[in-house]
Amino acid sequence: MTDNRKTVAVIGAGPAGLMAAEELVRAGLAVTVYERMPSPARKLLMAGRGGLNLTHGEGREAFLARYGAAEPWLTPMIEAFPPAALRAWCEGLGEKTFVGSSGRVFPESFKASPLLRAWLRRLDGLGVALATRHRWQGWDGDGRLLLEREDGDALHLAPDATLLALGGASWPRLGSDGTWTEILAARGVALTPLAPANCGFEHAWSHHFAERFAGTPLKRIAIGFDGMSVMGEAVITREGLEGGAIYALSGRLREAIAAHGPQTVTLDIRPDLSPSHLAARLARPRGKQSTASFLRKAGGLMPVAVNLLREVLGELPAEPAALAKAAKALPLTLTAPRPIARAISSAGGIRREALDDNLMLQALPGVFAAGEMLDWEAPTGGYLLQATFATGVAAAQGIQRWLGVEQASGEAGPK
Repeated sequence: MTDNRKTVAVIGAGPAGLMAAEELVRAGLAVTVYERMPSPARKLLMAGRGGLNLTHGEGREAFLARYGAAEPWLTPMIEAFPPAALRAWCEGLGEKTFVGSSGRVFPESFKASPLLRAWLRRLDGLGVALATRHRWQGWDGDGRLLLEREDGDALHLAPDATLLALGGASWPRLGSDGTWTEILAARGVALTPLAPANCGFEHAWSHHFAERFAGTPLKRIAIGFDGMSVMGEAVITREGLEGGAIYALSGRLREAIAAHGPQTVTLDIRPDLSPSHLAARLARPRGKQSTASFLRKAGGLMPVAVNLLREVLGELPAEPAALAKAAKALPLTLTAPRPIARAISSAGGIRREALDDNLMLQALPGVFAAGEMLDWEAPTGGYLLQATFATGVAAAQGIQRWLGVEQASGEAGPK
């Protein structure tokens, strides 16, 4: 830069980094975003393929409780840039939002690509520079940022402040591979090891069952564990179970398996019926119907559910009450979470005590962090992106305070 503005290097062009860049450039700082992939926000685009779930419309207390142990830490940041602010920001880019029947908030286009295109145009117009194919390698011997370009040449930078927004370690082929943990650990930054979150779990199906039913959905079920029951859907995989209902329990399951070994969840195949109601249905005369046909018509048990009962129980109970009881609480032993590369998101990262109130690393003055690099996790449903955006805004405002630069406006968040 040839002007006299203070400079900020943002490492990582995901939602947290780009949101911070917008906030910083509006405050009059010279901002360059460095991204190792050929294009920005690849994980955001992938997440939006089935509908970009930006945030959630539930009430404040229920919303904040979704962040579990990190709730006290994240609450001030989310309250400074809440779901309403995120929706207003989205609509400011020409993408109106709506609340779906589940309470999830989506752009009307339902996709990530139109929103991202509009956002990149805005950032370019504001003067944010984007440098792709630049991989961050830490710092050189003189304390300067070290980046490696695609051609192998090294770039040495000495910005006034640096924001790290490198993501976790899920979906590494999209850019967030978690290699930053080794660099920061070597610099004395306290970290919680990265672990899979919103992930599937392994269960030892028989070969016959896995071959026949891998990829088959289990719709309108409930999964219970440790006093918590989650309604939703799951998918049978060759390795075990995937899907929203099991993702919502993944944090509890992961920690319990790590501490005590394999854990048993209960699967409710008909959560809409009480055990007595289901038993009454199963007690109806069968006539000449096959077992599978009768269970489908009388109990609403689809072939995958019937075969799942057989897979776990061996023989189906003859008594309607016993069969209903099994269908309402079928035990499944889960042995391990699926690998982090297959997870929707990751837990762990930079610990709270490693950061000051500005999200600056205590061990590295002038270096800040945001997004999934921080030690928090949340279920799917809009909570992941909400906290990612909010921590991006918070880190940008922390940088402004540290540099002595006035914030862009009296309210949190880009305009």
